[in-house]
Amino acid sequence: MTASPLATTWIIAPTILPAITAAIMILMQRRDIEVQRFLSVASTVSLLGVALFLYDAVSDGETDAYRLGAWPAPYGIVLVIDRLSTTMLVLTAGLALAVLFYAIAGWDRRGRHFHALFHFQLLGLNGAFLTGDLFNLFVFFEVMLIASYGLMLHGGGAKRLRAGFQYVAINLIASSLFLIAVGLIYGVAGTLNFADLAVKARHVAQADQALLQTGALLLLLVFAIKAAFVPLHWWLPATYAAASAPVAALFAIMTKVGAYAIIRVFGTVFGDGGEGLGAVAAPWVVPAALVTIAVGTAGLLGSRRLFDLAAFNTIASMGVLLIAIGQFSVDGLTAALYYLVHSTIAGAALFLIVDLIAARRTVKLDALVPGNPISQAAILGTLFFLVAITVVGLPPLSGFIGKLMVLDATFEAPRAWLIWATILLSSLMMTIAFARAGSIIFWKAEGQTTGPSWGTAAATPMFVVALLVGASLMLAVFAGTAVKALHATASQALDTQQYVNAVLSGRENTEPARPITEPASATTAPSTPTEASGEH
Repeated sequence: MTASPLATTWIIAPTILPAITAAIMILMQRRDIEVQRFLSVASTVSLLGVALFLYDAVSDGETDAYRLGAWPAPYGIVLVIDRLSTTMLVLTAGLALAVLFYAIAGWDRRGRHFHALFHFQLLGLNGAFLTGDLFNLFVFFEVMLIASYGLMLHGGGAKRLRAGFQYVAINLIASSLFLIAVGLIYGVAGTLNFADLAVKARHVAQADQALLQTGALLLLLVFAIKAAFVPLHWWLPATYAAASAPVAALFAIMTKVGAYAIIRVFGTVFGDGGEGLGAVAAPWVVPAALVTIAVGTAGLLGSRRLFDLAAFNTIASMGVLLIAIGQFSVDGLTAALYYLVHSTIAGAALFLIVDLIAARRTVKLDALVPGNPISQAAILGTLFFLVAITVVGLPPLSGFIGKLMVLDATFEAPRAWLIWATILLSSLMMTIAFARAGSIIFWKAEGQTTGPSWGTAAATPMFVVALLVGASLMLAVFAGTAVKALHATASQALDTQQYVNAVLSGRENTEPARPITEPASATTAPSTPTEASGEH
């Protein structure tokens, strides 16, 4: 199935738009912050509109591909839209717009090229969600990471430099492993196109199966680093806690890229993979996720600063998300997608509300020790309470429904009792951690009130946090509609046959698609100079 020709034409827009915007800012408007702000907001609003248009185009379950240069798949670069990719596009654009409004209240003045880096980051994120090729996934990962290096260091400071060095080091290792995995898979299967790989992986010679599985496991390792799996999580607390608040809030979608890659590669591409390749990730995901929850919860209880609290919450929430993904079933993936949307919104809101509190504690900042009362304490306290109950998973906000869905999806899973006990106990411990933090900040304050008075600069960031809390509430109010849509998304994401047919039998193809059950040679070289992926 394919979407309308108009939708097909616009598939490339989520990558082209931020790239052009960033280039204009660097080449023409690098010194005019007001023009940069206008261009940045206009571009992000347009990006959200395009994402919503593409989501609507595939809302009936269609899948469509854009082939750059009209090269037929699998020989050229291909971008693919379906329910899963467009859901991630809408979530990214919506979060980016909220973060942008928060940043233009003052944060964007603390360093150069914030807006250009911001849009290069969106380019990398959107490209990762749209690409239909393993090597291009690596390319967009690198674009995303290079931009994140600059954003992470935005504003400078010794603490950010130390955390940035660690962040760069771990991601360079991940990039090297990614290239090794790509080389192994291409050497064995002869292709990196997702759809073509889904066909050829099931017909790889028995003698080469070990190499193919090694490549798949290396990919899982790379995605685990991106998703902050324990024990590969150690880079995240220092990085997120050291970054500026709007950057850390945008980074709430970064770990989800790792989760998305696991779904796409081990759900769609290798979902029906030959010789059990689709199940190669299953034995590792859930045990690692359980440990990730435990480590994240322990970090929450031991946090001495609010930003550390927010960072370890990200780790704990990724553990819950990955438990649901690890079921590799429609119900599990439905719960995972709902929790992914919730945790992205709630995680971003937590970093922003923590920043608002720290900015008003002129001496203690985000340290979890008693300090002076802060201005607008009633509003901030209410927002902190609402954000806390949604990240913990208490009613009535979306976190409660998200965790219920994860528990329900794992009811018949192996070691279900351990999964349930871990999630429920961690929720209790998280409640204690946030209650302790709230009581220290708002109930044990004494002395003269500190912080800015009312004004646009103070009101706009609060409005953004309130908007994110409202989004969490709407996700709970319209949970029935959301779950129905996400269930269809999960079903499509696990339907390898549909993905293969859509990519390899598009209108622009010059040769018929190979059915997924047809044997394909893993060693046959492409007949064109451009192999497997158009960028090679």
